[in-house]
Amino acid sequence: MGETIIVDYNVGNICSVENALRRLGATYCLSGDPARILSADHVILPGVGNAAEAMRRLREKGLVEVIKAVKAPLLGICVGMQLMCNSSQEGNTACMGLFDVEVKRFPDGLKGEDGSRLKIPHMGWSRVSSLKSPLFEGLEEGSYLYFVHSYYAEESPLAAAKTEYGVTISSALWRENFFGTQFHPEKSGDAGARILKNFLDL
Repeated sequence: MGETIIVDYNVGNICSVENALRRLGATYCLSGDPARILSADHVILPGVGNAAEAMRRLREKGLVEVIKAVKAPLLGICVGMQLMCNSSQEGNTACMGLFDVEVKRFPDGLKGEDGSRLKIPHMGWSRVSSLKSPLFEGLEEGSYLYFVHSYYAEESPLAAAKTEYGVTISSALWRENFFGTQFHPEKSGDAGARILKNFLDL
């Protein structure tokens, strides 16, 4: 494994991502330097919190076009994935358009299969299905992964995984060298570690 860059744009706590990479023996660096990002073997775009604020910070640091130009495998996590979509209803935010997908807020009154009311944010362990992309090699259909979010990527042909939470969401996206996960692989136990290792092996 060569160097992995975690994109540094002052958004959220990335300690859990760093810890997960350390456990896998990965060589990584936190950086917002365009040259470093473009020369990395793998790039991770983390994200928590508000999509509008996260996009503002990416623009301020001049990183939007840099991320679009990355040729190495790039993984957006949670809000990081949402920023790679066309737009988000959170703050009516124009995003990077790497995935031709819209990000929407979970509607009020969501109900599960048993008719129970579902809480927003969607927080906790949920199953993923319809798995495709190299990220999920060796993972079983229906594996449980950890989610925390109030906004979701709509169902799409670019979905590399789907999850049911009152509506069908794209819990992972994939196009060319660009990958995204709505769930947090770094907080998803052995299954998440396998996903991150698969990414680092690309």
